[in-house]
Amino acid sequence: MAGEPSSFSLGEIVERLGGEVIGDPRTTVRRVAPLESATPDSITFLADERYSSRLGKSRAGAVIVGESARRATGIPRVVCADPHAYFARVSGLFNPPREVCPGSHPSAVIDASAVISPGAEIGPLAVIGRNVQIGEGSRIGANCCVGDDTRIGRHARLEANVTIYHGCTMGDRVIVHSGVVIGADGFGLATESGRWIKVPQIGRVVIGNDVEIGANTTIDRGALEDTVIEEGVKLDNQIQIGHNVRIGAHTAIAACTGIAGSVKIGRHCRIGGASGIAGHVVITDHVDISGYTAVTKSIDRPGRYSGVYGFEPHARWRKNAVQLRHLGELAERVRALEKKQAQKKRSKS
Repeated sequence: MAGEPSSFSLGEIVERLGGEVIGDPRTTVRRVAPLESATPDSITFLADERYSSRLGKSRAGAVIVGESARRATGIPRVVCADPHAYFARVSGLFNPPREVCPGSHPSAVIDASAVISPGAEIGPLAVIGRNVQIGEGSRIGANCCVGDDTRIGRHARLEANVTIYHGCTMGDRVIVHSGVVIGADGFGLATESGRWIKVPQIGRVVIGNDVEIGANTTIDRGALEDTVIEEGVKLDNQIQIGHNVRIGAHTAIAACTGIAGSVKIGRHCRIGGASGIAGHVVITDHVDISGYTAVTKSIDRPGRYSGVYGFEPHARWRKNAVQLRHLGELAERVRALEKKQAQKKRSKS
């Protein structure tokens, strides 16, 4: 942001973000850095006390620590409740987003019916369809395509080459990275006489405030109802979200996850990378799913769930795979033996 200083004293940082300074509040830092590579003009952080030994070797000019580590170093420091989150906010002070340059590039194609705030920026070769609404302070990057009847809120940011299909809505302060496609048709098909018939996808995609969507992620429009991404959701790169999915507020999903149609995911969930969620599954609030987990049935209790086998040498894997093929037969044999054993016990008694 224009006018932001290139350096901050610890006193200025605490005045803006809260916390407590221990040491000289006039200590000035000019950048953020990790513990190992920090220099005297840097501020770093210690979020895990297991790494306290690295703090003793750090050349940082200042450090952010939690309450329990307030005496772990003599380096000037800011004490706060959550060092990692505090560090993220400090990094934001030093690395603010580029300011919006209000106006439209001459090469942009904008339908006359579009309502665009005078404070919004429309980049080169962007295409803005009929009856589109774009709010104050939003930035539409180069080569973006915003379909008819789409609404984009205030201070949203679409990076280059984002496509939003017709009729979708997006809240305030949404960040959409390059290559994202929002509102493409869901995979809705019926069969008749051995041939596929396309089911029209007539819903929308509705995105709440403060959502971030990673590069090349795709979110399909609803078949009948809307696909909904609630406020504060964070989506990594290359995620596929099927039609009629609903993702609860403040849930985070890592890269390469695939979510089939009509899945309902609760609030404050965390889903690891390359996980797969089968259609019509319902996941309650506060669920953590480990990476590479296949979720094939609903989860109705908070907690952590995993479903991935560790890798092993290929020859051993093949041998175990053969055994797994006969697991059902083995289970039947065990049940039969248990039944015989129970009959023997009853006859003896």
